[in-house]
Amino acid sequence: MRVDLFDFELPEDRIATRPVKPRDAARLLVVGGPEGALADRVVRDLPDLLAPGDTLVLNDTRVIPARLVGFRRRGDSSARVEAMLHKREASDRWRAFVRPAKRLAIGDVIRFGEDTEGACLLSGLDATVTEKGDGGEIVLKFALSGPILDESIASLGHIPLPPYIASKRPDDAEDRVDYQTVYAAEEGAVAAPTAGLHFTDELFARLAARGIDRQFVTLHVGAGTFLPVKADDTAEHRMHAEWGSVSAETAAALNATRARGGRIVAVGTTSLRLLESATTTEGHVQPWAGDTDIFITPGYRFRAVDVLMTNFHLPRSTLFMLVSALAGLERMREAYAHAIADGYRFYSYGDASLLFRQDMPDPETSR
Repeated sequence: MRVDLFDFELPEDRIATRPVKPRDAARLLVVGGPEGALADRVVRDLPDLLAPGDTLVLNDTRVIPARLVGFRRRGDSSARVEAMLHKREASDRWRAFVRPAKRLAIGDVIRFGEDTEGACLLSGLDATVTEKGDGGEIVLKFALSGPILDESIASLGHIPLPPYIASKRPDDAEDRVDYQTVYAAEEGAVAAPTAGLHFTDELFARLAARGIDRQFVTLHVGAGTFLPVKADDTAEHRMHAEWGSVSAETAAALNATRARGGRIVAVGTTSLRLLESATTTEGHVQPWAGDTDIFITPGYRFRAVDVLMTNFHLPRSTLFMLVSALAGLERMREAYAHAIADGYRFYSYGDASLLFRQDMPDPETSR
């Protein structure tokens, strides 16, 4: 499909740079489902919008402070380098996007943290460039490994705010809390599963009281989620792989949900992509672990997910293509036009949408 079909104009002032508080006070645009074409609600209304027997699937990945700033020194010359870690390759190696990539060569050593508060305690963190690829991607071999490396990154690194926020303000102590879900557990993500940022313990309690189950999966979101689609046609775009896992217990619970007539509700596109990777063409969710580079565009036949809760996405992005595949391109163009006109807040710290699959029957009439 032509990529320009997924383009739209977004006013700059619609991009949220801070989240609303409390988390579940964010607005929620309901698209499809029992309320009709479009309905304006808030996230705390979610229990009333789902049915007893439905199951929420949430990504429990935990964001690490993956943006590192340092210097490459070569003889008497020095160059400032910024690296965004995005995929762990080994206990001492990370794949990363760097700026400016043209200043680096294989074998160069970068010392991170020299201009970072607290660096004097660690004397910096050295890494050697071992591979250099396209699009500013490199592989870094650190002088430390395992838990000690993790501690150093946590101390020296910055919260990896998305480019559309980082270009407007620096990260701060609030982001260490705001850019993390309340249920984050498994460290490894360099971008938050942002739909999950809206949940609170109180909201979970109300969902449980309504008879709505919750299950967790893990997908470590990579920085590739922010890369633009440069191709003119979706067939020419290559997705970056991200590691994820679905436990046997979660797979069994989701198959039981489907068997009793309940719906699988993915919280975030990361949960959706992982579930679709782990599900057979017959709709059976399997235990699964590995890399996924699934690219979902209109025409895709969904295997697992019936409903998706997700934030508002960038124009021409793979995520806007995904939501268009689930709810229909024309319906999503209408929904986004409504959201823009009505002042919804976009992107990672913005408001949310609840999308019902365009071919999904109402559970109250299908049971």
